[in-house]
Amino acid sequence: MTAALTLGSQAKLAAEFGLSTDEYALAQQIMGREPNVTELGIFSVMWSEHCSYKSSKKYLRELPTTAPWVVCGPGENAGVVDIGGGRVAVFKMESHNHPSYIEPFQGAATGVGGILRDVFTMGARPVANLNSLRFGSPDHPKTRRLVSGVVAGIGGYGNCVGVPTVGGECTFHPRYNGNILVNAMTVGIADKDKIFYSKAAGIGNPVVYVGSKTGRDGIHGATMASAVFGADAEAKRPTVQVGDPFTEKLLIEACLELMATDAIVAIQDMGAAGLTSSSFEMAGKGGLGLEMNLDDVPQRETGMSAYEIMLSESQERMLMVLHEGREEEARRIFAKWELDFAVVGRLNNTGRLVLRHHGKIEADMPIAPLSEASPVYDRPVKRTAPKPALAAASVAAPADYAKALRTMLASPDLASKRWIWEQYDHMVMADTIQRPGGDAAVVRIHGTKSALALTADCTPRYCEADPVMGGRQAVAEAWRNLTATGARPLALTDCLNFGNPQRPEIMGQFVGCLEGIADACRALDFPIVSGNVSLYNETDNVAVLPTPSIGGLGLLDDSDKMATVALKADASDLVLIGATAGHLGSSIFLREITGSEAGSPPPVDLAAERRNGDFVRGLITAGKVRASHDVSDGGLYVAVAEMAMAGRRGAALTVPAGTVPLHAWLFGEDQARYVLEVDPNGSAALLESAQKAGIPAVRIGRTGGVTLTVNGDWPISVADLRSAHEAWLPEYMSRQ
Repeated sequence: MTAALTLGSQAKLAAEFGLSTDEYALAQQIMGREPNVTELGIFSVMWSEHCSYKSSKKYLRELPTTAPWVVCGPGENAGVVDIGGGRVAVFKMESHNHPSYIEPFQGAATGVGGILRDVFTMGARPVANLNSLRFGSPDHPKTRRLVSGVVAGIGGYGNCVGVPTVGGECTFHPRYNGNILVNAMTVGIADKDKIFYSKAAGIGNPVVYVGSKTGRDGIHGATMASAVFGADAEAKRPTVQVGDPFTEKLLIEACLELMATDAIVAIQDMGAAGLTSSSFEMAGKGGLGLEMNLDDVPQRETGMSAYEIMLSESQERMLMVLHEGREEEARRIFAKWELDFAVVGRLNNTGRLVLRHHGKIEADMPIAPLSEASPVYDRPVKRTAPKPALAAASVAAPADYAKALRTMLASPDLASKRWIWEQYDHMVMADTIQRPGGDAAVVRIHGTKSALALTADCTPRYCEADPVMGGRQAVAEAWRNLTATGARPLALTDCLNFGNPQRPEIMGQFVGCLEGIADACRALDFPIVSGNVSLYNETDNVAVLPTPSIGGLGLLDDSDKMATVALKADASDLVLIGATAGHLGSSIFLREITGSEAGSPPPVDLAAERRNGDFVRGLITAGKVRASHDVSDGGLYVAVAEMAMAGRRGAALTVPAGTVPLHAWLFGEDQARYVLEVDPNGSAALLESAQKAGIPAVRIGRTGGVTLTVNGDWPISVADLRSAHEAWLPEYMSRQ
């Protein structure tokens, strides 16, 4: 059957829905006839990039996803890892980029709501939210409004639902002018023997709909998220969902109450593509059929068609399979929480989805080709050649190192994001023991001394300059941020944000970053257990920087031994762990002080990352570290300044003798490094143990006073630095 001969009368509509000519022909072949409007809509969302991963699936299979502590890897609503004591951590990161650009408040809010549902669907109570935000240039006319709306949406939803937002990151770059990135991450905790999955089972079992009523919001949201933006971006507002965090809170409690019984066979969030994706995925995983009566679906608008009901992305909804005979028990629970409950279908053995509406069959489709056998593309790939190396000696040194440091700390990427995180309730539930602003958030596992360390990391400028090295560095930085608190890194989630995959250079970025991520995961024994791919992040052929956001989770067996970044005492020694070559390529110093984005990113030695990180973690666990901070954006001088500002005390740095130029030693972004504050009576023994372990370590200064100095020169008060660091974002957001 050839596409040219069998396009049929629906071809134009199929194209409007985002199906290619070949995909439409394949849909006809699967159906054995021309699909009707409802069926075409279902094909379009199930085969969208957002739902099917048709351009990325080939490469995702190469990621390491297993370890002895991994209970459930990719393929379910969220990943699950064993954290001991009969408990598991359940976590995932997802994107809500396109909706947040079109309607920032609701786009960001419903992104939070969706990722919360992915976690509590598995039977976990959410305990923490994080986010990774990328905005355009501060000078762009839309940026301030987008920042304001996104932050308000995240805070509004998370605060109202009662889950703390404890960490994340926020950066700015002109390449996000036309397509911001809003990646949301949620972590939950569950009993290991009470995990719920989405695989339907039991012929004759009832399929029930719970939560909010279905409306017309969000129709074709998954399709919109699988296309590039053009001049009509603002017109896409109707495809953005509207969230209600208070209903979400009720839904969490009702679901967890029902999960305490043995009534549930399977459960699935109605996320992207709504009732369509949830029904197809549940039945498809179980190899079963499903017949639904759409008249029974709770609706808040009159006259909704089968097409609208199936493709609506109204929020706060779930689909469940119950054991037969348990319907009334479940109904009573949801009625108590004032939520809708309806039996909308039954499982059968046909392998088909049949939809009835107003007494007519509106769709009759095979499930497997849509849920498990969507098209898989092997897109052309043009690998990215790494930018040429940049010699540190070729970069002009600043005349005043104190002024350069102050400028960098007040720059958009390095400036304090307190204005953002103070709008989030990061203390609700009373278990947040390391707040935003450090290397990683730390959340106590309620009722125990153990805690989870959580972080979200990526350096897009590295990924642009060298995708493989950038992918490695994103994982390595997550590893370091967890390690710097004393936590043992367990597993990762990711959100892979790239441009149009039909452009070979974009696929080259994607493939390179995935290769680097996989390298780092294997070397660090740090598997990826869940995630999301977000493609087509571009406007008018200008793609976002390649941004593979990495969410990391680690475990502290004893939270009393947790380390923080703040300097704790005067007269402590500062010790640098890791080798310094003074790498300035693709650095913040280069961009903010010299106005250049040239050069390759710093190389990532994964063996050194593992060795140095394990050594630092051992010191923290043994109580030999007063403060700890990994060295990343801005280099060593920025890391020490951040420790000084957090501890409100100064430090005198002494540059070790060597061949690295001073500005490169201070601002180079070499990897696998940590700054430790240690008792001066123990620093000699620490250095000796590092030498025996083959770990580069050197004493670089002493704490005390109210200023920072380098070799006794360029004094700058910590209070002045703190003022500049804290001021940029509030001042920017207050401008008219």
